[in-house]
Amino acid sequence: MNNRERAMNILHFRSADRMPAVHFGYWRELLYEWAEQGKISRALADAWHDSNEADRELDRLIGWDFNWATTVGCRNGLSPAFEQTVLEVFPDGTRRVQTHNGVIERIKPGIVSIPSEDDYLLKDREAFETLFKPKMLYYPERVNVEYFRRFNEERDPDRPIGLSVGSVLGRIRDMTTLAGMSYLLYDEDEELFADIVDTYAEMQYQCVKAVLETGAKFDFAHYWEDICFKSGPLLSPDTFEALCGKHYRKRNELLHSYGIDIISLDCDGVVGKLLPTWVSSGVNTMFPIEIGVWGDQFAAAREKYGRQVLGVGGMDKTAFRRDRAAVDGELARLQTLADLGGFIPCPDHRLMPGSDFELVRYYAEKVKEIQIHSQTI
Repeated sequence: MNNRERAMNILHFRSADRMPAVHFGYWRELLYEWAEQGKISRALADAWHDSNEADRELDRLIGWDFNWATTVGCRNGLSPAFEQTVLEVFPDGTRRVQTHNGVIERIKPGIVSIPSEDDYLLKDREAFETLFKPKMLYYPERVNVEYFRRFNEERDPDRPIGLSVGSVLGRIRDMTTLAGMSYLLYDEDEELFADIVDTYAEMQYQCVKAVLETGAKFDFAHYWEDICFKSGPLLSPDTFEALCGKHYRKRNELLHSYGIDIISLDCDGVVGKLLPTWVSSGVNTMFPIEIGVWGDQFAAAREKYGRQVLGVGGMDKTAFRRDRAAVDGELARLQTLADLGGFIPCPDHRLMPGSDFELVRYYAEKVKEIQIHSQTI
């Protein structure tokens, strides 16, 4: 049984010979740490990207089977993107930069976390119509049709590969900033914000449709959203449903019509209040199920929604910064989630600086020993 068969069997409540060792990549700063420690080469750290050859070489060194972020897609963002431009440089080296999304950020030297946001361009109807809407429209060149026509013959048969189907709201939040999204929704122009969501979603739908019409086959589809934080969603669940629900349903119905029944969604933070929209629309796989300060979210979702909710993730990656006992504790907890069926353990986001190389290798070995109980339906 190969890794593709293992993963798809587990997520369909069928038997598998063992649990696959799945991960979700790394902070590059961690790879540089490992290079300095002599665990990997600097060239490997420099070359790494999700699911590329360097990622697979790291899989071989550590013992992973595959990266869940093994997905392919097309140009489904702003196209052409805004030119990244340095607007100002301060005496301490901080740069004020206009990004590809049209957001003005302050980037401090030596800081690798999320930059602070100074300003943004997408503030009103004029900015949308003149600067952004032309970049949100569908055109055939967004999709490399020839690549997808060859896809079935050239893909790696050993690992599951997903179709990246974009984002309904998360990428728009990237363009407006959280503050800008809040102003548009609640103080300024809710109709404009709905137009932005509708325009962007329609382009992404057309992209997905064009890919699927080539005949390319995928094991799952995958969204990126990141629209929650440690206390819940960044907007009210009712507003989220009104703005986004119809777009998830339309896109997921298209996916289902092409036989794709595993639809995963990456959203950090506490996601429970948005699950009604996602589950009712056909999103059925929580990923990466962040632990954070709030603890596990998968068991509660399974209790509420039953087998409508699958999971990939849920392993507290901070254990890799502690000791073997902490990793063993996580493995024991993950066994209880695996017992529910339809669940594949995976670190709950990219492995961060300070993660111990040998502990990661230990986990990648031991997670394969988690028992799978066949729950064929």
